[in-house]
Amino acid sequence: MALRETGKRKLFRRAVAVAAATATAALMAVGTAEAKPADGPWAGCPWGAVCVYPQDQNPAVSPSLVFESYGPHNLSNQYGNHWVLNNQYGGAYARACTGYNGGGSCTDIAPQNGLYLNLTPINSIVLVRP
Repeated sequence: MALRETGKRKLFRRAVAVAAATATAALMAVGTAEAKPADGPWAGCPWGAVCVYPQDQNPAVSPSLVFESYGPHNLSNQYGNHWVLNNQYGGAYARACTGYNGGGSCTDIAPQNGLYLNLTPINSIVLVRP
């Protein structure tokens, strides 16, 4: 009987290990940044702004683009992986869109959050007022 329980324990441990590895891989694929404390700059991004960081700058340190006004901001010559941090407040969110002027399909970025995105297909960042 003890041998059978040992087999069940091994199976359980393997299942837990697979679940943990899957959860870790899913988080890495999404590439989200932890929310930061409110009321101040975040990784060089001013309070109230949305910032794009240079390609492959990881962690995000110094933004290459800073957007501070609501509405669409068209991108040019942005390829590969970039951090996009939304340091807005009061429910304002950002959208990374495949079309110019906020068109096409979009990915939302909640306030006080960031995503590590492939910007090759992204042509605009939209700051949305709540």
